[in-house]
Amino acid sequence: MAVLDLKHLPGHLARRFHQISTTLFDVEMSRVGLVLTPVQFAALVALRDRPDVDQATLAATIAYDRTTIGGVIDRLAEKGMVERNADPSDRRCKRLKLAPAGRDALAIAEPLVARSQQELVSSLSATEQEQLLGLMQKVVDALGDKSRTSRSH
Repeated sequence: MAVLDLKHLPGHLARRFHQISTTLFDVEMSRVGLVLTPVQFAALVALRDRPDVDQATLAATIAYDRTTIGGVIDRLAEKGMVERNADPSDRRCKRLKLAPAGRDALAIAEPLVARSQQELVSSLSATEQEQLLGLMQKVVDALGDKSRTSRSH
């Protein structure tokens, strides 16, 4: 039986990479007192780019679980960053849009996120950064349908 070395397991390295990414994100947000998670940030960006979507479409857009996106939206709405309005053709469906507080939060967060993402790959050359992103995207494109989300990218 082969002995597995964690340093050679892509899943373990992906988990560690994610931990580091989240920590860098949290450090940047806490520097300015912005209470925002990476998933909330992704939701705000998606709503800026695709206003007036429903929760299921938002979940698919950011590759997040449909059953838990409601909690993300609830917290963003409580912070005044997202507005929910009933769909005129289907009152059960809620349409989402970025509120002014969400736009303000994005204006603060985007340069911080860019900085944290750059720090995440700062030990790599520009070529290596491109290679890493390309390889990660290749895996997501090939196996994204294996995740609990309805979208691979």
